[in-house]
Amino acid sequence: MSGATLPQVVRTRAQLREALAEAPRPIGLVPTMGALHEGHASLIQRARRENATVLISIFVNPRQFNELSDFRKYPRDEAADRRLADSAGADIIWIPSVADVYPAGFQTTVTVGALTEPLEGAARPGHFEGVTTIVAILLGLAGAERAYFGQKDAQQLLVIRRMATDLGIGTEIVACPIVREPDGLAMSSRNVRLTPEARAAAPVLRQALLAARARYEAGERDGEALRAAMREMLAKEPLAEPEYVSCASPETLNELDRFDGPALVSMAVRFGSVRLIDNEPLA
Repeated sequence: MSGATLPQVVRTRAQLREALAEAPRPIGLVPTMGALHEGHASLIQRARRENATVLISIFVNPRQFNELSDFRKYPRDEAADRRLADSAGADIIWIPSVADVYPAGFQTTVTVGALTEPLEGAARPGHFEGVTTIVAILLGLAGAERAYFGQKDAQQLLVIRRMATDLGIGTEIVACPIVREPDGLAMSSRNVRLTPEARAAAPVLRQALLAARARYEAGERDGEALRAAMREMLAKEPLAEPEYVSCASPETLNELDRFDGPALVSMAVRFGSVRLIDNEPLA
């Protein structure tokens, strides 16, 4: 397939299997929850360059939301999503129902251990079990050679790679760079829910990460000093309410004290009811 014709839309597991049985290989999978933006488009475009068939899934997964209100408010626009997927080069779009993803009597979950405990795992109990379960289902159904994930969800990327390795899943997990707005804000489906005032304030996340990077590049190797640099920058923005700031090992996500090698600085910050995350690898 080439993306030159309109993507085929399938809505059930059976339809997906039928579509994939006839699809040229290799297959590139781009899992999404919809509300697609240019960050998603970059994943689809990379999959297009590297695969004969590009499969995108659009499914707002209830099992990875900690707050029912957050799940209900999550933006949904199938028509817009299909247009973007088409223009970016998708061949097949899977848009299943909750009942199709989780059939009657569903009782199997996939749990990864220590990597899921800090940061997002501590802030959102059960979140990663929802993520790894749905991704395991997607990887199993797609049987794709490659699956593409953005680096904005750095912890999620580590967790999914760990799961794929541990379970012997043959799909290569491909990490793709964060796509940012001109003012530095990482593209996210949640950005559309920001008030104008919060949207103007939100680039402080990037500014805080760059403050940590500047200290690192100047030779600072004390984890708490880098965390303090981020907190100080966030404190300059009254609308920013940090949930956590982190300077951790990029392999284990354990918080660092004095360190010699690379690090991952990250944060979660609320602007009213909207929670945003971002990160910056330091090496």
